[in-house]
Amino acid sequence: MASGWWDFGWSWFSPCHASCELALARGLGARLSPARHGVSAPAQLCFGPGHRLRGSSPWAGAGSGIGRAVSVRLAREGATVAACDLDGAAAHETVRLLGGPVIEAQAPRGNHAAFQADVSETTAARRLLEQVQACFSRPPSVVVSCAGITRDEFLLHMSEDNWDKVIAVNLKGIFLVTQAAAQALVSSGCHGSIINISSINGKVGNMGQTNYASSKAGVIGLTQSAARELGRHRIRCNSVLPGFIATPMTEKMPQKVKEKVTGLIPMGHFGDPEDVADVVAFLASEDSGYITGASVEVTGGLFM
Repeated sequence: MASGWWDFGWSWFSPCHASCELALARGLGARLSPARHGVSAPAQLCFGPGHRLRGSSPWAGAGSGIGRAVSVRLAREGATVAACDLDGAAAHETVRLLGGPVIEAQAPRGNHAAFQADVSETTAARRLLEQVQACFSRPPSVVVSCAGITRDEFLLHMSEDNWDKVIAVNLKGIFLVTQAAAQALVSSGCHGSIINISSINGKVGNMGQTNYASSKAGVIGLTQSAARELGRHRIRCNSVLPGFIATPMTEKMPQKVKEKVTGLIPMGHFGDPEDVADVVAFLASEDSGYITGASVEVTGGLFM
């Protein structure tokens, strides 16, 4: 079953989005030094000077929802964005919204760029990183991975194929991006910030989502382990755990389900993609320079 959570009760609805996104950024003013940060991954990338970010920021899954909001926020902070999505047209649309020409092969200084890639494939993930570095002549300063799909079903009926597909995109994809980014940063001697988007379901689980919850829990463990290994290279790794965010996926929820879910949220409403983007911008900047291995919940108090 692809996404009929409410068929079995409102408690089965996933609070996250289903998309495959990645973003790379470089730039964020004095808060993110261009020379000290690098990142690679299939995603949306950002490069350029700014108030809070200097450098580049790649974002995986930049075509819609949270990914697009992160791209917009990082660009507003002064980063040049390399947006990557499985849907190349969506990545192009994100770059168009950022302003300026859409560049694919070469990106003159200050221009954003769009890329298409399937982050669950090893060769595609590595090729994406190579394309981004060739495009901008340097590794990105920040990488944001937001790869996520759902194939929901109760444990007793879940097929091995649906388990494998979700793990491949949601966990393996983020592993490939994180690994490629870390290798590029270490080899170039750059510092960086790697931000992986998980889900509150990775912490508390969810009915009908043993595959999705397991993949997102894996993202948390992956990010914390990477933080331990990469800290000596001054590469920070943190994860963000969104709750119920107003995205194209949650818009499909029946009104009754939305009302029941809203009643569980102490703040009384769904979050906006910009709420997640704000946290990502903080973790990308030097304002969070002593934060690594953290899992930041953006849930409105849900499940606390």
